[in-house]
Amino acid sequence: MKLQPLPESFYLPTADKVASELLGHFLIRNTPEGICGGAIVETEAYLTDDPACHGFGRQTPRNKPMYGPPGRAYVYFIYGNHWCFNTVCCPPGVAEAVLVRAIEPVFGTDLMRKARSVEKEIQLTNGPAKFCEALRITGKMNGVELWQNDSPVYVARNPELKEFLHTRGPVMISTRVGITKAAGLPLRFYLSQSSYVSRWMSGRTGRRSRKKPPASENIADRGGKRTRLN
Repeated sequence: MKLQPLPESFYLPTADKVASELLGHFLIRNTPEGICGGAIVETEAYLTDDPACHGFGRQTPRNKPMYGPPGRAYVYFIYGNHWCFNTVCCPPGVAEAVLVRAIEPVFGTDLMRKARSVEKEIQLTNGPAKFCEALRITGKMNGVELWQNDSPVYVARNPELKEFLHTRGPVMISTRVGITKAAGLPLRFYLSQSSYVSRWMSGRTGRRSRKKPPASENIADRGGKRTRLN
């Protein structure tokens, strides 16, 4: 399969728009041994006026990539142990990004297993730190161009996107995971039938759960914790 990167213009809209549009496309890591990666199945948007956004307030050396240009990677270190991968959105000067939270392996699973030893394949990439370890994404990739297929990491168009979304959907929206600021904003997007989603929201309380909900379970009120996008 010949992979075509998504264009730089793909990342010009606001992060909430890009976050939903990224679902189903491929996150690809170039390595000396070949490519590895998979389909994006869970994202979170961080907006310029969002207190949970790293770019909120002012530009710093850490968040500088968030201020553009768009279509670049923003990779940061958390808890002194893990890397997280984001795509930068919006025109230069507007600090917004999409955190990729999970991918579904498609390419180079053996390469990913070499980088991240797990008992079950689902544990390779069902979380933001997990897939970064599996793909060997580090701070060295901070600021790279995601629309160039010779970049160490890039995002490629899924030529079978419609079918992938059909089998893994519907797209769901919920509040974001693991934050305290602006925790009630519905800015997390995921494919409800992908088993690689990091966690699901159970019931109207928004309690986190590792158990996947039945396909028929939806919360229609966007003011609640989960809603269908399509």
